[in-house]
Amino acid sequence: MGPNYSTKKKKVKDIKKQKKRNDKIDKELKPKNSEKKGLTILLLGTGESGKSTVIKQMMILHKGGFKNSDFVTYQKTIRSNLILHTKTLLEASSKLDYQLETNNKEIAKEFLSLTNISLAYNEEKADLVKTLWQDKSLKLAFESRSKFQIPDTAKFFLNKIEEIVEKDYVPTDQDILFCRIPTTGVNHLTFEQDNTIWKIIDVGGQRSERRKWIHQFENVDLLIYIVALSEYDQKLFENLNVNRLAESLELFTRISNDIYFEKKNCIIFFNKIDLFEEKIKKSDINQCFPDYNGGLDFENGKEFIRQKFIDKAENMKRNIFTHFTCATNTKNIERVIDAVKITAMEYILKEDGFL
Repeated sequence: MGPNYSTKKKKVKDIKKQKKRNDKIDKELKPKNSEKKGLTILLLGTGESGKSTVIKQMMILHKGGFKNSDFVTYQKTIRSNLILHTKTLLEASSKLDYQLETNNKEIAKEFLSLTNISLAYNEEKADLVKTLWQDKSLKLAFESRSKFQIPDTAKFFLNKIEEIVEKDYVPTDQDILFCRIPTTGVNHLTFEQDNTIWKIIDVGGQRSERRKWIHQFENVDLLIYIVALSEYDQKLFENLNVNRLAESLELFTRISNDIYFEKKNCIIFFNKIDLFEEKIKKSDINQCFPDYNGGLDFENGKEFIRQKFIDKAENMKRNIFTHFTCATNTKNIERVIDAVKITAMEYILKEDGFL
């Protein structure tokens, strides 16, 4: 059986009861007040934690999916990334002393000479990528990706290369969910549901982007902080001496002590639970947290990390809710977002004095 991707302090039965209660109150409110409520949710987290993927899921669930222009943009990005990821894996293979098969050495040399001129996608490079990805040294390098910088999703696309290089290739929703384009600046998503106008704000998680966060703090009703569980053995893109999960915990500590957020309800998404479940079978959490002694155990590991974050939120004067998520899984995110809506509706009802 797979992992239970979502958890909350209340039992599932209690959540269902609360939802019925909220629905009943909301139904009673509508005749008395037809004015739509507004709710602003701010997504925060470090780079590559999965914030933008959550936004994409909300577009699928609440905005009818992606626009035609999105498919064109992502097709170009996915194809370009195939070239970049293969170059990265070849360079990593060399540094890690993973030997290419003899008949692939000349192919690799040709590919690198082409990419040194330009990383732009073309059919010639794509044909070389098809061959090189079958080499075991590149697959070994990918399994050692904690030692260098490459997205976890690179393997997903390299395994689909035959489809991606077809002239009439159009990305699927799943392809777009897996494709990463770093968030810069501030992005907004607005939709209406349950007589409420929902405004979701996503800001870049890279260090250089965080100075923009302060301008988004005012008038936020709910904070969602996203943690990439699986990054406990990976380093920051900006600083190879800093552990990614440790950086996320430090950032959350600063946020939880910020006067803007100390009275805000907070939901933590412990994301990439699927990758975490696979990784912990062979990579110990104690390389990030020396006080961890739960071994290579999925349940021990995820609960230990969850508690680390909860302990840092002791200054927050409102509730902390947690969910284990897989942001690329639409059904999982739909269930989690439904739970988030219940939390948000509770906030509205309390603000209006009905709870």
